[in-house]
Amino acid sequence: MSESEGLDKLIAAEQDERRRLALFLHDGPVQELSGIALMVDGALFSIANGRLDEAREIIGTALERQRDTIRQLRNLSFALEPVVLRDHGFTPALRELADQTSSSVLQVRLDVDGAEALGKTAEVALYTIVRELIEQSVRRGPPTRIDVSLKRTEEGGVVLTVLDDAEPERRRRTFETVVERVKQLHGELEFPTVDGSGTAIRITLPSYTTQR
Repeated sequence: MSESEGLDKLIAAEQDERRRLALFLHDGPVQELSGIALMVDGALFSIANGRLDEAREIIGTALERQRDTIRQLRNLSFALEPVVLRDHGFTPALRELADQTSSSVLQVRLDVDGAEALGKTAEVALYTIVRELIEQSVRRGPPTRIDVSLKRTEEGGVVLTVLDDAEPERRRRTFETVVERVKQLHGELEFPTVDGSGTAIRITLPSYTTQR
């Protein structure tokens, strides 16, 4: 595949992502906010007619839905541009991502000693790749463990490995967007064999891209 074909695929993937976000906003927060506005109108009508208990109940439900919508928008904002990545760097951003993803049945473990070798551009690119691989694992799932490792190579580059115990992914097309991102960084992507069930992705980046 030529470099222009790879770029076309990356652009197409980014367009798909924008469409997905637009659909999420329309069918999620926008609809929720419209419903909340109707509930507030209903509460005002109840107040005007002296039905205060009814108005209080409506307002309570509206507040619960508003708080849920705020959480949805906050999560979306973090996904688009994590403030912690911008302000504090790669490792704290990964820790927050791991905390958000982990649950009583899923443990996300980090071993990212090689993060100090990363430049700002590489931090953003690798964070995006890790987030995408974690999301893919959860969608394939349900995993109980996701291990993220980032190590320096002797040549000054880094090796990123993401390993999960979710249902094995056999469709390489699932990783097309990640493959194109890695190519833009002049890196290599491999699929090491996993003992038992699960999927492993290993990404190796040269020193001249990790330091940018």
